[in-house]
Amino acid sequence: MTNPTPTPVVQPQNNHRQLTIIMYALYGAGYFLGGITTIIAIIMNYIKRSEITDPVLASHITWQIRTFWITLGVAILGAVTTVIIIGFPILIGICIWNIYRLVRGLLAVLDNKPMPTPK
Repeated sequence: MTNPTPTPVVQPQNNHRQLTIIMYALYGAGYFLGGITTIIAIIMNYIKRSEITDPVLASHITWQIRTFWITLGVAILGAVTTVIIIGFPILIGICIWNIYRLVRGLLAVLDNKPMPTPK
């Protein structure tokens, strides 16, 4: 009697869609939980990035990763420049921009629409 070859388990795209929504929620929760969930979300982005084959969901993962790194870079710039007062408007601006990107991305994934990617 021959053992059948095990077939790899393929996750349906719906699970990846739910995961993408959860990652948006983790990014948003970072505002209330001191950024811990934001770190969890960026790690999840990099771990799951290669598994997601749907171009719509892949665009959201890229959107989230870019949002994280741009926000972090500008926030560091804002924190450093608070000593010359200009950092405060920078920090407020990056928070508004980050929230806008999270809300825009979440609404798009709920409508099953891709996010734009830079050329």
